[in-house]
Amino acid sequence: MPENLLSSATSKISALAAASMMFLVGVVPADAADNLAIERLATCRDSWIDWKQNNPAQLKKFADDFQSQFFLRKETDPFLVPKSSQTVAGLPVAEVYPESVGMGVGFSVKVNASFDKTKATLEKKLGQLLKQCERGDNMRTCALQLAEKKTIMLVAEDNPQSTTALFGCYYFYEK
Repeated sequence: MPENLLSSATSKISALAAASMMFLVGVVPADAADNLAIERLATCRDSWIDWKQNNPAQLKKFADDFQSQFFLRKETDPFLVPKSSQTVAGLPVAEVYPESVGMGVGFSVKVNASFDKTKATLEKKLGQLLKQCERGDNMRTCALQLAEKKTIMLVAEDNPQSTTALFGCYYFYEK
């Protein structure tokens, strides 16, 4: 290929890459590999319950963006599924539960990763160990209270073959 054609093609590719990057920066979270808004909610860095009380406009914007850009929900399901490949803390997202952590009120994410891998990833991300861990009723659980109404929860089936885990921010139990 003549050098001037190669240079022209390289310039066009660079321009397209720059334009694509500018588009992505405006449309997706800053870290395109991870959905940082979901990570912040699932790790208690942000709280939709706080937004609901103190900043309803922020909650509405997040909910609208969340459902329109990233996730789908069937009317009968309590969870949403990704429209495209999504990760949180580097773990592939299977489902998002925007209003619960198991039986409690919160925000949680089901990931396609084992309990041990998810636990190690969370501990690294948080810079703290999940110390309150238990086994029973065919379940493994861990918790770490960060503040009042902000506890990180991790739950998975107690089975070495299990390939999913659920983690999230627990606010409180609503009766």
